[in-house]
Formats: sequence, C-alpha cells, structure tokens
Amino acid sequence: MAAPALVTLEDLRAAAERVRGAAVRTPVLALPWPATTPAHPFHIKCENLQPMGAFKVRGAFNMLAQLPADARARGVITYSSGNHGQGVAMAAAAMGVPAVIVMPTTAPAVKVEGVRSYGAEVIFAGTTSLERQSRAEAEAAARGLSIIPPFDHPMVIAGQGTVGLELLEQLPDLGTVFVPMGGGGLIAGVSAAIKLSRPDVRVVGVEPVGAMKMRAARDAGHPVTLEKTASIGDGIMNMRAGDLTFAHVQQYVDDLVAVPDEAMAQAVKWLFRQARIVAEPSGAAPTAAVMLGLGAPVGTVAAIVSGGNVQPDHFAKYITS
Repeated sequence: MAAPALVTLEDLRAAAERVRGAAVRTPVLALPWPATTPAHPFHIKCENLQPMGAFKVRGAFNMLAQLPADARARGVITYSSGNHGQGVAMAAAAMGVPAVIVMPTTAPAVKVEGVRSYGAEVIFAGTTSLERQSRAEAEAAARGLSIIPPFDHPMVIAGQGTVGLELLEQLPDLGTVFVPMGGGGLIAGVSAAIKLSRPDVRVVGVEPVGAMKMRAARDAGHPVTLEKTASIGDGIMNMRAGDLTFAHVQQYVDDLVAVPDEAMAQAVKWLFRQARIVAEPSGAAPTAAVMLGLGAPVGTVAAIVSGGNVQPDHFAKYITS
C-alpha cells in the first residue's frame, strides 16, 4: 500500500488565506517557566480565544470552503466530542450551510450548547468516537450530507496547521513546541507547518496517560484501537489515531509524551492564576507536560492552549483545588 500523501507547505499557506477572517489570529503570551526551576523562555499560543473557544474552526472552515456548491446546499455532518462540532457548526453558519453534529451522550453541556448556538442539529450517539463515526456515516448516506471528518483529512489537517504558521511568525526564535494530540489533526498540521518551515524546531506531542493512542500507534508502527480510554481531557481521549495524522506524526514529530489527569488539572489552575486564561484540561495538556519536565525542550518553548470549553462547575474545582 502506498504511503499517504502528506500536506505540503503550499497546502498550509492556501489554508491560511482561506481561514483569514474566519479564524482569529490568536495571541502568544510570555509567561514564567511553569516548573520549580526556571529553564527556558515560555510562551502559550491561545487558541482558546477563538470565537468558538478552540482551534477546530480552522480545519472546519478550510474544508467547507472547498466543498462544491451543491454539496454545501445539501448540508454537512460531523462526529465530535465537542470542539470540532462547534467549529463545523460555526463555519457552516457563516456560509449558510445546514449542519448536523453527532456527539457522545457524555458530551459536556457547554459544548452541546455551543453547537446549538450556531443553529446546528445535534444527534447523540454512544460514548466513543467509533460509535459517533458510525452514526454520522449512516446519517450522511441516508440524507445526502457531506462528512467533515474531525481530524483524518488533508483539508482539515492543513487548516489546523495554520496555528503553526502563525506561531512561527509570532515567535521567530521558537525552539520547541508542545502540542496536544487527540485523533491527531492539530499535531499533524502544526508539525508539518513547523518542520517544512523550520526543521530545527523540536515538536513534542502530548496525550493523556489514559488515552495513549498515538504512543500505541508508534510502538506498533501503525494506528491501533485502544480497548478503552479514560481522562478528564475529553477533547483528546480518542481511542485511535488517524491513518493520515499518524503518517504526519511519524514524519515530523520528535517526541511523544503522556500526562496524567492530575497534571492537566494543575495546569488548568496554573494557566488561570498566571495569565487569567480559561483552558479546558485537553487544552492545558501541553503546559502540563512542560510542568512535569517532559519532552526534553530546547530554546524558547511554546505550548499550544488548544481550547477553553470547560464546564463552569468543573473549572471552579480545578482552580480552587
């Protein structure tokens, strides 16, 4: 079987033009080193400040913008634990496209409300990404809808990779970037953007200890499905890495690390106290990895805060514990 084609720098730059105006150019903030002994200049890339609270609008908008007009008229569907669903709903609303979002029965209310606020239809199906995918595929076939995959598609990967292009412009002396990993859309796009532009920059992927699907894939040499996952990081709790996203990880990512739930919760609190940043546990995972001294960073370090859609009562517990 031929190796999947990876996104190119031209794909990434074209995506940046498409999402301009739809996605915010989020700020990069300088913060103290988040561990006991200062070691490197530290920054965060605040994708939690996107209009729908996460980077996902980038990939969603990039793919919707390239669908044929007749496909947009029929509508789109996706399957998501929350943030991708909100990104698709927001992009679809901006283009006047009907959207259906298949979400887990355990989806945080804040993410369900976010999807519905953009006028999208919500369908609940199971608790795993595979259950959501199966329902979405059935609905797409029955209703003639176009599927916008949450991560394993070159248009989605290129859209997410615009985060990396921005980061390089905003932080020219970048030495290491920490990126959260769920199915792998963000790490695939960011790592491609970084390595195709600055191969000297170190890229570290971060996933929860309770959902180490990318580590399992790297150990096996191909994506594998975990028997189960469990984590407070619901946005990165996927059971399986994507085939295309894993190909990017193999090509461009220097190291894979995992963080426990307790570290993510501590990172949520640290980000709030240091920068008044509202981060969901998934979005705080890269900062947690830095706090734990993982990834062997070099030079100026950046952690991507990928999202901030967290239940208010959960957030209150994180920042007061």
